[in-house]
Amino acid sequence: MFSIEHEFDSTVVTLVDEGEGPLQEDVIVNGFEECITVEQYDPRTDRVNMITFSMSQMRDLAASLSLPEGVYSRKDKGS
Repeated sequence: MFSIEHEFDSTVVTLVDEGEGPLQEDVIVNGFEECITVEQYDPRTDRVNMITFSMSQMRDLAASLSLPEGVYSRKDKGS
């Protein structure tokens, strides 16, 4: 299950782990104009861990989801 909310300066997607246990904590993806952040609460440390992707890194990640193993270089349109 997931939800999508539009905030003032970002779009927030929350991914909820469902199904058989053990389940993981929710993953929250914040889409800003200049970057994407991914957050997940870690109950072992009682902290929220955050990763920040540049828009270029996010495009690389999206492209990588449908490719076989290997090393790639993505060219932006117009390059």
